[in-house]
Amino acid sequence: MNFIIIIIPRAIDYEKLRVWLTDKYSVTAAYIFIGNIPKYSKLYSHLQEAGFILIFKEVVYDNNGKPKGNCDADLVLKATQDFYIHSYDKMLLISSDGDYASLVSFVMSENRLLGILSPAREKKCSILLKRTAARIFYIDNQKSILEK
Repeated sequence: MNFIIIIIPRAIDYEKLRVWLTDKYSVTAAYIFIGNIPKYSKLYSHLQEAGFILIFKEVVYDNNGKPKGNCDADLVLKATQDFYIHSYDKMLLISSDGDYASLVSFVMSENRLLGILSPAREKKCSILLKRTAARIFYIDNQKSILEK
């Protein structure tokens, strides 16, 4: 199984998360699409040591100096490429972002979506993802297992 993930900005223990994903969902490859900011190199090393495969996106900065590493298109492209070369049987997406609704619908139509694991609370998960009728699981329900 392949696994696509968006970084979760919380106090999550990434080693526990990676083990839990393997045990609970049989995840064999876990991708994180992330902007490459040099000051976070220790985090990137930590994530790789925990068993995640990092896909870096070049970062640009807005007028206020805020970094922007929009990874949405890269994630969708990778998921689609891997779908067509049969790199995964089932996909689990970690996101609450409605921008992925089309990808979710496509993978569901081919019966290759395991589900969505939402880092947001149920009320904060995008209505666009909910409208896909995909199975949505919430990380909040696993806080005791995954917190540092």
